[in-house]
Amino acid sequence: MDRRTMLPLTACLVASASLPLAAAFVDPSARSPARSLPRSGAPSAPLATCCCVRRTNLSSLRMTEEDENNPLARGIDSVDWLPSVYDPSPSRSVFDAATAGDDEGELTETLPLFPLGGIVYTPNSEHILNIFEPRYRQMYNDILMNGSKRFVVSMCHPNEEGRFAQVGVLFSLEELKEVSEMTADQVKYICNHRVTGRVRLHKVLNPEAWESRDTYLKVKGTIIDDTGFLTKSDDDDDDEDNEMDENISKKLVSAVKKAVAADAVEKTPEEEALAQSFSDLVELQHDLSEDVRFTRASVKSFGVAEGTEVDPNLWTSIRLWQSYAEQRLVARQNEMQKEFQERLVQYLKKEMGSGGKDAEEDELPSAIGFQDLSPELQAELVDLQKHMTAELKPLLLEQTLSMQKILEAGDHEERVELMRYFVDAERKRLSAKKTLKSMFGGSSAAVTEEEDGGVSPAPIPKVADEPKSQFFEDDGDAFQ
Repeated sequence: MDRRTMLPLTACLVASASLPLAAAFVDPSARSPARSLPRSGAPSAPLATCCCVRRTNLSSLRMTEEDENNPLARGIDSVDWLPSVYDPSPSRSVFDAATAGDDEGELTETLPLFPLGGIVYTPNSEHILNIFEPRYRQMYNDILMNGSKRFVVSMCHPNEEGRFAQVGVLFSLEELKEVSEMTADQVKYICNHRVTGRVRLHKVLNPEAWESRDTYLKVKGTIIDDTGFLTKSDDDDDDEDNEMDENISKKLVSAVKKAVAADAVEKTPEEEALAQSFSDLVELQHDLSEDVRFTRASVKSFGVAEGTEVDPNLWTSIRLWQSYAEQRLVARQNEMQKEFQERLVQYLKKEMGSGGKDAEEDELPSAIGFQDLSPELQAELVDLQKHMTAELKPLLLEQTLSMQKILEAGDHEERVELMRYFVDAERKRLSAKKTLKSMFGGSSAAVTEEEDGGVSPAPIPKVADEPKSQFFEDDGDAFQ
């Protein structure tokens, strides 16, 4: 089996199989382009920008097939959206009216809104953003000055500009670095955040700011404390600090305590069913030698418990599932562009060879400009982009909507039910694949990377000078 690691072909929106996709519906040519950091030694992190809109063909979604239990049966409308900021009365949210009086005792307040494309975040995760837009520079200045150090992040509607998901997450700022001098003021801040809860958005308070872009949006929202971070008292921190040896990592101790607690939690029948479905899925993946698959060890660490007091829990498994879906998309991207990459290598060998002899692979450049390609390769690359967009974008939208649907679930039981549906759907897909494989005599012998033992060929050159997608690194230890 050829297990060549494909380096990013920038023009093809391709990443290495160890990097999950992080952004959907982002049009690099739109009015808020993401910019690369200059070569100044500044840390690398995703550049934060407002979302842009690209039209999506709803009929292409796989999970909109006939299924009365399908949570995504209505496509994009399967999740809840605020009215558009361009609506004549954008503050009159149906969600706001429906939930009036239901949030007594919860934390309802005015919060800054930072829309981030088609990215869906989950509680108790950590994220780094590079801040460069003036309005969001101002937002960070404001949350530092007023001491709140938090804001809402919500997904943008993929087809309608100025519409945002009604359920977002609360980003709590943990660390901020001023890097304007290092980046020639292209990037102002590099910020580290923890997602400390979810937020039900009721309405946008200043919709006119979306069009004028002179300041950031503000929303009225109800905070849902999924992590216990918001209700944790300062006294708790003081007690821990006094008792904790300074040479012991508090995070390590906390992780051990949570792991012990997770082993002691008794599963409900629904949680047991989800865990069993995941175990069956992993076995199918190994039977079929899927290119992207969970390790068998991940079955034991697949959490289904409620809350974040134990680890692993359902939220950690949701993040793991999200990463799996993203890596499957990247693997498909790599597969689609493999033939072009091989042709690119042959082209460069001939171009860089001398005396009628082709250049060696280790002599090839690490990157090549798009304009330096032959007209034939340029045309082929453009066609490949179009084909990849047509095939992969609906799959990416489906994955994003799945995560958003889980995020807006009303309680733990509903999240368990949704996760089981999505795991079962993947298990059924692979079961059908296995049946077809057996009918046509296909081999299901597994070949893992560790068993392959081959020497990887020289890296494929990057194609420069083309728009680039955003990517977040994630832990790939749960995958083979």
